[in-house]
Amino acid sequence: MVQIIDKKVNLEFPLGHHLHCLIAQLPNHLRRSEQGFALVDPEQKWLQVKSILDLVTAGEGNLKKLHFLMLPETSVPFARFNQLLAVIETGFRANTVTMFGMEHIRLKEYRLLLERFREDNGEALELVDKDIDSGDVLEMPVNWCCVAIKEASGRLRVFLEAKTHPFSGEEFLDKYHDLYRGRHLYLFRSKPACFNFMTLICLDYLYRDLYASNIKQIIDHANRLFFSSRQGLDTLFVIQCNPKPEHRAYQEVIRGFYGEYLEDLPGVRETITVFANSSDETRLAGLETEKGFGNSFVVINRHHKLATVQLSEFATDDFNGAPVCRLRFGSGTRLYYFNLPLHHELDPRTSRVPLKVHAILRWSPEGKWLRVSGEEMVGGFEIGAES
Repeated sequence: MVQIIDKKVNLEFPLGHHLHCLIAQLPNHLRRSEQGFALVDPEQKWLQVKSILDLVTAGEGNLKKLHFLMLPETSVPFARFNQLLAVIETGFRANTVTMFGMEHIRLKEYRLLLERFREDNGEALELVDKDIDSGDVLEMPVNWCCVAIKEASGRLRVFLEAKTHPFSGEEFLDKYHDLYRGRHLYLFRSKPACFNFMTLICLDYLYRDLYASNIKQIIDHANRLFFSSRQGLDTLFVIQCNPKPEHRAYQEVIRGFYGEYLEDLPGVRETITVFANSSDETRLAGLETEKGFGNSFVVINRHHKLATVQLSEFATDDFNGAPVCRLRFGSGTRLYYFNLPLHHELDPRTSRVPLKVHAILRWSPEGKWLRVSGEEMVGGFEIGAES
């Protein structure tokens, strides 16, 4: 099973104040290749990604307060990896975490990257080397992501994770269509803020065999953290390119994670789970979907409370009766900027809503990000009682 590796990072988040997250819900146009899936339009894709990086660098409005930036699974061209890191290192503000999914590469290339960033990925490199020693795996495709952390000192740290879950390509008899299964997940423990978070790739949130699962290991690890230090897992980030983001399997895991099917577990009781998906313009060669992709969402414990809202760009619900409050976004190509609630439930006597949407931007035909106005969202809205 996957190993959870603790990593201490220097992030000086404001104590006692909520943090800010930006989900970039972008379209992916993917085709099958000899090394998994490749972007059909890498240059056009990079221009769109670069436009988001430029927004964050400029920091207009309250974007200068941004702490977490999420790009979808398999959304960044591999050829632009170094350029993206350079923009983060030179342009982003300190105390910023950027999570992005990369175009698939071979395991031999992935290992070279682990070697390049050995200082931050030494344990992961050892796990990969064990797999390489055990068989002919260097040509296997890797679905991977990067967590780039610009610390309080301005130092850039680069952490790499490979997806642990199989995918549809493994239905081929040719073993070289198999996806390499990652062996590790990072738990980032930020000091002095005492804020702990993890990043997963899509179905890694669900992955399980007959005896264990990723999410059970995460819960157990967070509980050990709670009983040893009285800290828990504050936020779980999940980057996706998923045509079924609301499949029953997700609902079942969320129910268990937040205590309906299991005991009320202190290590994850106040965890905020953020699912960042690709947009409904996503196209994947060989896969036809009626509903398309899209719908990023944020889940918090039911002990928090959200007003019941139905707008064109976002809505709130309980995910079909789960013990949670959920903020569900629309499916279009958008930037969603919102705050992460404080990692404790609010005083039940207050009327303040813990989760707020600060801004929504849409991609225009001219290739620019334009703010969605309140008038555009108000049509057909409903506001009801708090849940």
